[in-house]
Order: sequence, then C-alpha cells, then structure tokens
Amino acid sequence: MSDVSGNVIETEGLTRVFTGRPERGSRLRRTRHVAVDHLDLTVVAGESVGYIGANGAGKSTTIKMLVGILVPTSGSVRTVGLHPLKERRALARRVGVVFGQRSQLWWDLPVRESFSILAAIHGLSAADERARTAELVEMLEMGAYLGTPVRQLSLGQRMRAEVAAALLHRPELLVLDEPTIGLDVLSKQRLREFLVAQRREHGTTLLLTTHDMGDVERLCERVLVVDHGRLAFDGMLAGLARTVGARRELVLDLATPGPDLTDVPGTEHVRSESDGLRQRLAFDPQRTTAARVLAAVAERAEVVDLSIVEPDIEDVVREIYRATR
Repeated sequence: MSDVSGNVIETEGLTRVFTGRPERGSRLRRTRHVAVDHLDLTVVAGESVGYIGANGAGKSTTIKMLVGILVPTSGSVRTVGLHPLKERRALARRVGVVFGQRSQLWWDLPVRESFSILAAIHGLSAADERARTAELVEMLEMGAYLGTPVRQLSLGQRMRAEVAAALLHRPELLVLDEPTIGLDVLSKQRLREFLVAQRREHGTTLLLTTHDMGDVERLCERVLVVDHGRLAFDGMLAGLARTVGARRELVLDLATPGPDLTDVPGTEHVRSESDGLRQRLAFDPQRTTAARVLAAVAERAEVVDLSIVEPDIEDVVREIYRATR
C-alpha cells in the first residue's frame, strides 16, 4: 500500500479553469472561469477536515479532481499516494465518496442488492461482504429497509445507505460532499454519530464539504475555507471561531410575554417577537453554552420551547475576509 509521508491528500498549484463557447454568430471570446486557483493542500492520515465556502467557491470541483472525475488544468494532485487519473481503478479501492445530490446505488434495486454489487466491484469475499454489511446495517439502523428499492427510501434512509455503500470496502479516505443537505435534525444526528464512531474505530480520514456549520463543529477538527478557488483559512476549528467570532442564536419561546432579556450573562439580545413571547439571544460558544444561557433565562421566565440557530457558512466566510484584510 502506497504512502506519502502519512499524507492522504497532497495538491500543489492545483488549478481548474472552465471555458465556455460564445453564442453562435457572436464575436465575443470564449468565457473563462477559474474554479480552483493554485490550491496547495495537505491532509494527513486520520484527520477530519471541513472544506467550506460559499456556493461556487470551488469545493466540488476540488473533490472531483481529488478522485479523478475532473482533469486539472495545471498543478499536481495525489490522493492516498496515487495519481487520481492514471491510477483511478486502484484509487477507487482506497477511497469512498458520497455526493449528496447524486447516488451510487441502483435506483430500482433493493439496498441489499446494491451492497452486493458494490462488494463484488471492490473484490470483497462473500464472508467479508456479510460481516461488513451486518456491521454497517446495525450501526446505521438500516435493517428495516434492506429489502426496499432505493427509489422508495426517504432522503434520510437513502443518505445512510449511501454512506454505508461508500464505507463498505473500508476505505482509507471518506469524502463527503454535502451529505446532510435536506436531512431532518434526527437524521443528521444519526449520521454524525455514525461518522464519529467510524473514525474512532477504523481511523478513517474524513474530508467534508458542507453548508451546515453544525456538521463542521461536530465532525471536524481542522477547517479549510475556500473562496473563488483560493484557500482563505487553514487551521483548527477553535482558531476559526476566534478569527470570525462566530456566534449562535438561542431562540426562546416563553409561556407569557415579557420584557426584553437584555441582561442575560454571556449573551446579546438580538430581538423580541410577538410582544416578547419569542426572544433571540446571541452567544459565543467559546465563552458560554446554550445550557447556561437557558438556565439563566429559566430563573426569570418559563421557557416552553427553544431552538439553536447555527452561524451561516456564507457569514463565516465573509467574516474571515473582513478579519484578514
């Protein structure tokens, strides 16, 4: 098994430019869009890395070059020590990929049969296939729908099956492109818990792109922020929070209308709604917790419901540029 000083991903000057043809009869030149711009990137074996940015920042284009789907315009890339294009077949045996908007499962076949086909493609023995499938089915609670055609699954069920399919052959690197998009809170939580367990038990390296800061905070230790194809931030999650001062909002529904909660320790009152029945308090998770804020509010008013609003990825990227200029 190849190894490059423990690096699972290495890129140097990685660039991808898309060109478009002008309309027929037009004298305009071809359009030119730089999706990834001289990207230098290293991910060490066992890391869990969040690769974030606004729409169009170059995240998915980067991933497609890492796994050999797209050809770089210039620069170099190595994934698990292999050249993604020249050694794509060998790479497929060592990497698992989940695209949240695309499926690797067979739409009209039961989940179980999709797993059997993928196991054969990856060269798993019958015994390995049975053991690994049983392990994944138990951990992801898929037993009730193993015999169900993929097209009949809910989005949450399908995404669990997609992740299981990507991990069936025990890859060294798992790449997840927007895996929780559209999922409800419970489905997100199940998927996050499973991924944490997989990393703990198998040492799988994780590269995650997402628009959900909750995914980043619960799954990633290191964060890469990309904008217009260039790396804007590379550091630990705590460092990102310090750089942008990312705050959460605690949305509180009270039993009766009340005055603005402007003096709750560690918070800033954002606004009140419905004559004070609903109030929004912002807080820095590096300095306090939602539980402490709730306890302080409960001493003053009866809380009947609450929710936490995570910072938006686009806001985080904006704050990074504001802080580093």
